[in-house]
Amino acid sequence: MLPIRTSRPTLAAVALAVSLTACSAQAADKDPAAGRPAAPAAVTVADRTAGKPVTVTATGGKLTAVKVTDAKGEPLTGRTDANGTRWTSDRKAAPGTTYTAEITSRGADDKETTTRSSFSTPAPGKVNKLTLAPGKNTTVGIAHPLSIVFDLPVTKKAEVEKQLKVTTSNGTEGSWGWIKDWSGRDRADWRPKEYWKPGTKVTLEADLNGTDSGGGWFVRDYATGFTVGDAQVVKVDLDGHELTVRKNGATVRTIPVSGGTPGGDKRSWRGTAVLMAKEGTINMNSETVGLGDAYDKMVDYSMRLTWSGMYAHAAPWNARYFGNANHSSGCIGMSDENAAALYALVKPGDPFEIKGAETKGTVAEGNGYGAWNVSWADWKAKSALN
Repeated sequence: MLPIRTSRPTLAAVALAVSLTACSAQAADKDPAAGRPAAPAAVTVADRTAGKPVTVTATGGKLTAVKVTDAKGEPLTGRTDANGTRWTSDRKAAPGTTYTAEITSRGADDKETTTRSSFSTPAPGKVNKLTLAPGKNTTVGIAHPLSIVFDLPVTKKAEVEKQLKVTTSNGTEGSWGWIKDWSGRDRADWRPKEYWKPGTKVTLEADLNGTDSGGGWFVRDYATGFTVGDAQVVKVDLDGHELTVRKNGATVRTIPVSGGTPGGDKRSWRGTAVLMAKEGTINMNSETVGLGDAYDKMVDYSMRLTWSGMYAHAAPWNARYFGNANHSSGCIGMSDENAAALYALVKPGDPFEIKGAETKGTVAEGNGYGAWNVSWADWKAKSALN
């Protein structure tokens, strides 16, 4: 005759600490030995601040399974510590999200209890968004940085930067730097120590969902990836009034040009300006760049170099100055034929290395992609994690 069991098994007590406001429902398992409901594992909400990892703690036993999913069924992955008593999510709980947690624990009597609960994190007061460059699956020149412009202010730069993972195919050394975009918004650029090597593949994983920027919450992740093309550099000598295109070390075209008129606001910028976009035929109006009514015309083969309005483009009205004088409103002008040829050769990300005695200053890091005009040591100092 088998002995009668007179004591009930002790089940694990489980505490769930999350960044949320919660409503929970618990399953009451039947104790087959006693024929009456066993005490369910307790699920407790401890933290009401969004943007923190979800944690699950077992008391008097160990965790055997933890499953946390959002309303779309997407899992919030995590891991249990070596003792088997604490589980922590890999990611922060996102704001304005409802999660379902299913937790199984094993007590001292080796029996398991499963509890289920749901909880919701508070909706964000403000949502921050961003714009990424270069675009996904593009091929760019050797000077194009990874660039992120944020819609709302970023006062918690270190917290945001921690979530930005850059991977390169050849271990390229680089650093994030925080600057002000020409628009006045916060911007983070990742540039290599030197120009990219041709063929480098670059990816960015911005796992920002659930991160507080200080000016607003991110409610999604972002990603991009691009490939670096040929090593092409456009050298512009405004003193010699000549532009030279060098591709993979060889000169492929030399073009007579005219730069900005010496003296006053019509001078060109010097330093490294990175080709931002090939904009084709556009209207150029001097009033938009603070030069009064000096010009208002359609311009062909327009290649943007700065946000402040410096382009390389066709300027047939200035033909007599090409190769012998600077006589423009700040842009680098050339004949229709040469502009068409240059337009076909270059790609966004190609550096234009501009020199000249009668220029108005160096391209600033936020005026287009001017990070190359900052020393490597000074650029690394702009990282929030330096």
